[in-house]
Amino acid sequence: MVKRKIWINRISNLLKKRSVLWIMGPRRVGKTYISKSIPNSIWYDCELPRVRKEVEDAETFFHNVPKNKIIIFDEIHRLENPSEVLKIASDHFPKIKVIATGSSSLSIKKKFKDTLTGRKNDLLLTPIIYNELHDFKVTKLEHRMLFGGLPPFFMENKFPEHEIQEWIDSFWAKDVQELYRIDKRVPFLKLFELIFSQSGGIFDSVSASRICGVSHTAVSYYLEILESFFVANVVRSFTTRKATELVKSPKVYGFDTGFVSYFKGWDKLRDDDKGFLWEHLVLNEFMALTGRQVLKYWRTKQGHEIDFVLSLRGGSPVAIECKLKKDNFDISNIKHFRNMYPEGENILLTPDTDRLFVKNISNIKITIMNLSHLPEFLKKLKI
Repeated sequence: MVKRKIWINRISNLLKKRSVLWIMGPRRVGKTYISKSIPNSIWYDCELPRVRKEVEDAETFFHNVPKNKIIIFDEIHRLENPSEVLKIASDHFPKIKVIATGSSSLSIKKKFKDTLTGRKNDLLLTPIIYNELHDFKVTKLEHRMLFGGLPPFFMENKFPEHEIQEWIDSFWAKDVQELYRIDKRVPFLKLFELIFSQSGGIFDSVSASRICGVSHTAVSYYLEILESFFVANVVRSFTTRKATELVKSPKVYGFDTGFVSYFKGWDKLRDDDKGFLWEHLVLNEFMALTGRQVLKYWRTKQGHEIDFVLSLRGGSPVAIECKLKKDNFDISNIKHFRNMYPEGENILLTPDTDRLFVKNISNIKITIMNLSHLPEFLKKLKI
């Protein structure tokens, strides 16, 4: 089995800052496996009735657990009142380290009556990131793109078509139905398919409503649910409301390249497909490193576009372009962006380099790097 050292180290560092850590992320991304890998821990599966009964009286439970152990509640949203359990741990047993995992965010109001602001740290566990590929002993980027980054699917020898369909069925039955009780399975799963088949494109809610056969309000609600499970990543437009900029419509990305490949019917990848999926990997990397959605996109009515814009409060916007081959990079879109926003760094993220370097193209400074350089770059920006 693969020891996912990057994530285990991050968990260890976060537990030093606060006694409660919430690990969230999509189904099968590795929350259970990683939590079981934490040294000196006791693992509780909250899907078991025995465990749920044991934790009913949270105060008594924490009085009785070993004080030198890390307590792990896997799939904590299965408990009757998970936020109360974590609140009692934080307020009354601060010396006990607690890790809670779940496939959904704490914003689910039906289960979490308290957001626990200031009492916990959050860690978003994403599909496999670039610097983990060596740990899995699969360094071929095409494999990561086609098979996706859910560890059990990534490690398959053939494309995990049946496993992905089983994942979807389980997601509907065990996550969506248990927490939301949606009665229209077909329209919901139509939207799920639409998001992955059109992943990375401008999301047209009117068209989606027509395709799914439900109201515009229902589409918005379904999308909100998919966001809460980290299955859909909504990237909004960067704008200061200049006349030429697109403002309203977001882009929506499916969370994993394997699912994108599945819904597009790909079993082999052309260069254009790889370039398309590389953009998804860049988004995944930012979410893994920042723990939140920090990227936007930029597009004008004339069709000029920047793949991603990193917009920092009080800072200048960072323009980020994603290209499979650095020699195919066209500076024209960054030129148009910098005509409107002169200040800020320009980044080309490409797998086609093993070093970070700066190049001047048409009097514009471009920093060229691959994803292995991104953690240090974000540290420099103090993110």
